Amino acid sequence: MGFYERHIGPRLVRCVCGMADISAERKKVVPKATGTVLEIGFGPGLNLPFYDPARVTRVIGVDPNEPFLKLGEAQQRAARVPLEIRQAPAEQLPLDATSVDTAVVTFTLCSVQDPMQSLSELRRVLRPEGQVLFLEHGLSHEESVARWQRRLNPLWRPLAVGCNLIRPVLSSFQTAGFRITECEEYYLPRTPRPLGFLSRGRAQPA
Repeated sequence: MGFYERHIGPRLVRCVCGMADISAERKKVVPKATGTVLEIGFGPGLNLPFYDPARVTRVIGVDPNEPFLKLGEAQQRAARVPLEIRQAPAEQLPLDATSVDTAVVTFTLCSVQDPMQSLSELRRVLRPEGQVLFLEHGLSHEESVARWQRRLNPLWRPLAVGCNLIRPVLSSFQTAGFRITECEEYYLPRTPRPLGFLSRGRAQPA
């Protein structure tokens, strides 16, 4: 891992993902989490302020990237819910099967190495009645926007430390064995459309 990936890129991503408009979207998703919660792509802990202590038993934050986790140490200390941090990839979750009530996935499927394996692992650790709460950006349904996403992706990916603009969100969940029970797709206000096509909702094991 080079200097940019360790020191500059993570701070840039934290700044972008912590913008007010994105925080407002997180606030629509994260408070719905209940019970034992797994958050993959935990990073600097930008979701932590939005967990409801009255509904959450504990949060297990999983992320393979040490520089991102270090950026969130202050957030971790200020957590209002019991918190465990585990440095591991989403493709190999260090959790028992059917041990999680809620999985939270926000701006993460864009950057995991293998999104289908990551979703397969989520399905493994979720209880049969469990839920995935997701807020992801990905490939737009509008071909004019999607063309720009494909053009920009080779430049964007190294700049944003592995983030992809062209991963389809809903079809990935469905292929991995989930049914979408709630969903809204839209463009984030005041954001260039190739960067701001969002999918927000809830999925359960099929």
